[in-house]
Amino acid sequence: MAASLAGDHAPRLVPIANRLVRRLAALGVPLGPNVLLTVRGRTSGLPHTFPVALMKTDGRLFIQSPYGQVQWVKNLRADGRATLTRSGKAEEVDAVEVTPEQAGPILQAAIAPYLRNRLGAAVSRVFVPLPPDASADDYVEHVRSHPMFELRPRA
Repeated sequence: MAASLAGDHAPRLVPIANRLVRRLAALGVPLGPNVLLTVRGRTSGLPHTFPVALMKTDGRLFIQSPYGQVQWVKNLRADGRATLTRSGKAEEVDAVEVTPEQAGPILQAAIAPYLRNRLGAAVSRVFVPLPPDASADDYVEHVRSHPMFELRPRA
């Protein structure tokens, strides 16, 4: 099993990689499930943009924090709104936090296709450090410390 990322901060390499991913995504370069999420700072009110992996399940969109209760999670909870940028197109969304009991099966379904091959499984375990045969309860426990939000188009 991979080392846990349960802390409330990203590893040191992540901010460096995020700068590159942010630039590429802003140019509209397809980066798999990675999109840009812009959230207002809860104290500064300034916009903060960072890449996140978008999960699509049953036509619904979700994001999940692989690094715990990080700043974007706190900001998103405080504001409940964000801008999602995919393929160079921005969309205003409302964010609704999903309970761990709801989020566990969503996460399990979202990463299941990646677990079918060796490379996908290795990459998935970096962000969701669970074995391929993890139970539904294991996913629920993981999401307790790694919040998930449903993103809904703003009316």
